[in-house]
Parts: sequence; structure tokens; C-alpha cells
Amino acid sequence: MPSDGGGSALHLVHVNDELIVVDKPAGLLSVPGRGADKQDCVWSRLQALHPEALVVHRLDQATSGLLLFARSPDAQRRLSAAFEQRLVHKTYTAVVWGDPGAEGLIDLPLSADWPNRPRQQVDLLNGRPSQTRWQRIGPAGNGQTRLSLLPVTGRSHQLRVHLLALGHPIVGDALYDPDRPAPRLALHASALSLPGLSLESPCPF
Repeated sequence: MPSDGGGSALHLVHVNDELIVVDKPAGLLSVPGRGADKQDCVWSRLQALHPEALVVHRLDQATSGLLLFARSPDAQRRLSAAFEQRLVHKTYTAVVWGDPGAEGLIDLPLSADWPNRPRQQVDLLNGRPSQTRWQRIGPAGNGQTRLSLLPVTGRSHQLRVHLLALGHPIVGDALYDPDRPAPRLALHASALSLPGLSLESPCPF
């Protein structure tokens, strides 16, 4: 299991009257899961400092990077609407197996793989529209390539399934590429922008 950040400390990247942005460590849940052993999460740790914090979006447990919370129900509604209207832009850094080329757009609908939850799958008949833009940053060694990923939509596991479908799974993806283990999932939410605010987080790998 990847590190959960070593204790309860959180790195708060930005705090204002409306919102809080946290740099989530890999291995820590965004929100509580099912069971007593899955209650430790970014949200619970943040509420110890800011009890008013409300969830706006999530990152997979294995993914690190910028995670946004609202500080009031009104702010939560406004930020959620901004996500729906695609006024919030997220950029991820990933290391993938192989070299997919210079850039491209993955446009493949996704749905839940119900018998194998929490896995998602490409579903050309019944899937929800899902698009991911990607750009090559450079070689990462060991037959790997560093990419910048710009999700147009925000489906569960979208980046992981899209890169798998492209034939270049993300390094360290124990769920979708279990035969090539690595210390962690090489996926980091490295930039977040919304009207009036633009933030970045250095990639830790």
C-alpha cells in the first residue's frame, strides 16, 4: 500500500473564504469508505482543522495532488456548478508504459464493470461520454513516458481506463495493470484552475 502521508498532517495549498485546496498524498482516501478501517481520509483530517469543509470532488485513493473543498453549502453549490459547466480545469501528470506519441484525444464512453467493482470499462453501447486529452512531456526511462493529461469529462477512473484502452496503462496501476507492480500509481493532479484562481502542485515522481 502506498504511503498515506505519514500521520494526520495535511498540506493546505490555498485557503480563502470560499474554498480550501489540499495537496492529497497517495494512499489516503478522499472521503470515508465503508468499514471502520476506512474512516481516515482527507475530508476527516481537514474537518479537524476546518469543521465547515464540504466535499466538491474526489481523487482516487492511489492518486495524489490537488483536491478542492468548499467552506459553506453556498460555496459547495457554486463550485459544483462550475465543475458541471466545465469552468474548472484540471491537469494531471502521469507516467505510462510505452510511448503513445506526441498528443491525442481519447474519446471512449465508460461505464461501471458491475461484476468487478470498483473497476470501470469502455462501453461503446451504454457508456457515458468520456474524453481525455493528452500530451507527451518526455521519456521517463525504463520504457516509460511522462504525459500531461487534461480530462474533458470527469468519470470515475477515467484516466486510468482511457490510458489502458490506448495500450499505455499508467505505471503502478494495481487495479488495471496488476502484472507490473510499482511503489505507487504514477498519477498526480498537478494543476487546478477555476475563475480567479490557478494552482499547481509539484509532481512527486
